[in-house]
Amino acid sequence: MKGLPALLRVGGIALLAAFLAAPTAFEPVFAPFTEFGQPAIYTQSSLSSLAFAHLLTVGAAAAASTAFAVALGIFVTRPFGREFMPLSLSIASIGQTFPPVAVLAVAVPAVGFGEAPTLIALFLYGLLPILENTMAGLLQVPASVVDAAQGMGMDEAQRLWQVEMPLATPVILEGVRVSAVINLGTATIGSTVAAKGLGEVIVAGLLSNNTAYILQGGLVVGLMAVLLYDGLQILERRISRTLGTPSHAGDSP
Repeated sequence: MKGLPALLRVGGIALLAAFLAAPTAFEPVFAPFTEFGQPAIYTQSSLSSLAFAHLLTVGAAAAASTAFAVALGIFVTRPFGREFMPLSLSIASIGQTFPPVAVLAVAVPAVGFGEAPTLIALFLYGLLPILENTMAGLLQVPASVVDAAQGMGMDEAQRLWQVEMPLATPVILEGVRVSAVINLGTATIGSTVAAKGLGEVIVAGLLSNNTAYILQGGLVVGLMAVLLYDGLQILERRISRTLGTPSHAGDSP
């Protein structure tokens, strides 16, 4: 998939920044979606602070998922860990198929309300794409390349970090990109357990039957997801160029 055209990318960033900085300026846009004198713009919390908290939660969960899934992917693609590959995939699959709301319900009694149960749910939900892509990237490294590295005197650790991981990195980054974007939308459920984020706006809209609030929360999350996906594509291409490996992120912007 190609990235956004540069003009559309800049326009999206400018629109998002303008709305988060001065949401009341957009009141005429959302006013038609209110009734009975309801406010058109959510003002109970700063939208910019909610967006920042939302991204922070997603970023923390993505970092934890990436570290764990990549380490696990390396382990199960080594000769001594191959037998654990089916079990690892099954566990990661359960993490994604188990509804995040159910994870929150189980986690809240253990860790309380707030960001912690949300991080647990997003961590589990984000594992599978990264694990699958880590395994695919490492397993697709040609045996001839590994043999050549061994013939040059590299030990197993050197072959992994100097040969296999650079070649697998574009595929791994693709999994990270998919996982992060999925979790950006999923993180809205965190507001049901008092976690700060843009889900707060959506929940407030549902509770008050205010369509304008629902649209604000949904549109901001959607635009952030598109821009995040595009930004990670650009990052993936640049890392691939640095490593001299083919990118899976489409053409250059």
